[in-house]
Amino acid sequence: METGLKGKTALITGGSSGIGLGIARALAIEGVDLAVASRTPDQAALDELRLLNVRVVAITADVSQEEQVTEMVHTAIASLGRVDLYINNAAWAWHQPITQLDSDSWLKTIHTNLSACVWACREIARHMIARGQGSILIIGSTAMLTPMYQETAYRISKTGLRAMMEVLALELAPFGVRVNMIVPGHFVTRLTANFAGEPLERLKQQIPLRRTGEPDEIGPAAVLLLSDKLSSYITGTYMIVDGGLHLRPLPIFGDVEILSMNKPFASFET
Repeated sequence: METGLKGKTALITGGSSGIGLGIARALAIEGVDLAVASRTPDQAALDELRLLNVRVVAITADVSQEEQVTEMVHTAIASLGRVDLYINNAAWAWHQPITQLDSDSWLKTIHTNLSACVWACREIARHMIARGQGSILIIGSTAMLTPMYQETAYRISKTGLRAMMEVLALELAPFGVRVNMIVPGHFVTRLTANFAGEPLERLKQQIPLRRTGEPDEIGPAAVLLLSDKLSSYITGTYMIVDGGLHLRPLPIFGDVEILSMNKPFASFET
């Protein structure tokens, strides 16, 4: 299906690993030139993207610092000539229970996940308003839908992104700029790398599809929402990509009972 993205330019934060790389790869396949921002650029990932025959500009930036975010946006614009698409993806978490939550962890989480998006969207909005076009995609988390222990700062930061996305969509719509959000569930990334073993297996039992997501599975959703051709009348909304995690069914039935409910109608063996 033709997406209309070929020849566009994009700035993506955290774009050299995990979900960010999955999105960057999907955009590169569509012919989008990329400015990939990260604290520590991954040369192998950048080389992989360049093999898809698009221009790839690496930008080193710590998005928890306002000055670096501002410079990041201006560098992307100068390097690519313009930025048609902005993907706010970079995030991290410093999890602590409420009785141990310290200011350093709180501020690092809020600035990295929420303030960075505010600062970047402020700069990119000025650019897109002047051009009368553009698309912004913010990467959230099912943390805003399903409370989890020790995630006070992280959940607030991700919930704040949704509120911001909705206000941006209102303010930028008159200028032809669309703003949307993708809400991923549990994906295999650097952020979740230490979550393994029995806790991970228990989590999978809470996911109707019974598995975690792979970064490349976010790419098609990002392409859909960023494309004016495919989503010209979509703004201010969010798409959940989580294998059904946000549904969190009560753990009353096991897989055998769940399968037996509708198995008489299946045309294959399970």
